[in-house]
Amino acid sequence: MMRLSGAVGFDSSRTPVTSSRLSAAIATSLAIGTLSLCLVVTLTVLSIRATVAMPMP
Repeated sequence: MMRLSGAVGFDSSRTPVTSSRLSAAIATSLAIGTLSLCLVVTLTVLSIRATVAMPMP
């Protein structure tokens, strides 16, 4: 196996994999998903607390 001159590890050619707009869109969608998950967990916890606080008939 021959080694190419100037190609050491991952330093040989640095090409951007994604555009900055795509990275921003992915980050935004992840942030929205995280916030919605937190909202669902919060509502679930509050619902459970309200159910437990009710007296049994």
